[in-house]
Amino acid sequence: MSEHLHVSVAEGICTVTIARPAKKNSLTREMYETFATALERTREDPAIRCLLITGAGDDFCAGNDIGDFRKPRAPEVPGQRSASHRFYFNLADCEKPVVAAVPGLAIGIGCTMLLHADLVFAAPEARFRLPFVDLGLVPELGASQLVPWLVGKHRAAELLLLGDFFDAATAERLGFVNRIVPRDTLAETALAAARRLAAKPAEALRLTKRLLRPEMGPLHARMEEERALLAERLTSPETQAIMAGVLKPKS
Repeated sequence: MSEHLHVSVAEGICTVTIARPAKKNSLTREMYETFATALERTREDPAIRCLLITGAGDDFCAGNDIGDFRKPRAPEVPGQRSASHRFYFNLADCEKPVVAAVPGLAIGIGCTMLLHADLVFAAPEARFRLPFVDLGLVPELGASQLVPWLVGKHRAAELLLLGDFFDAATAERLGFVNRIVPRDTLAETALAAARRLAAKPAEALRLTKRLLRPEMGPLHARMEEERALLAERLTSPETQAIMAGVLKPKS
């Protein structure tokens, strides 16, 4: 279990708080393990009716921890899924409603995981970015399919190829966010929505969510394709040089 990911269950809601504020809540492999386990618990426990994801401090999640991300990885064993693989697919396949509260930065996977939430609330200060190309990488978590589905091809190309920051108002206009709420009421607003969802008829909610989602077979295939390309990119000289530059101490 990771000390930087807090998981609690109350009132039929599993709350996952990304709690690494000193590093802008960036994710490590250890955190993926805890996150994947929380998603599996949410799936399997009938008493859990809703999942709520948020970030501690000023940010939601600034993506993967680059220092941790570029460490050598053991090859995946056939039939044995890695923590990140379990996280990706359990989040994408979550049949229970997912609510997210975004207080600040949502970068990389911190932004793409919102594509798998059903309700997203953001503070006015929240900022979003999909910086994969600038890091020498490709999108993940199905973003190369879900972003065009959400915003259209040309806007998706702008977001994924240029990779610029966009603010909460733009995120709301594009559909990444349901509603912008004041920072001091963000947690309360998200929790109230999660409580409402947890109180609804579970099977009707599950079936309606399934009907709302795009066809999962093509999405799964795209997620696997992204993961394979991402693994290749991580070992490329181009990407390694970019990440080394990001980690280089500033004089």
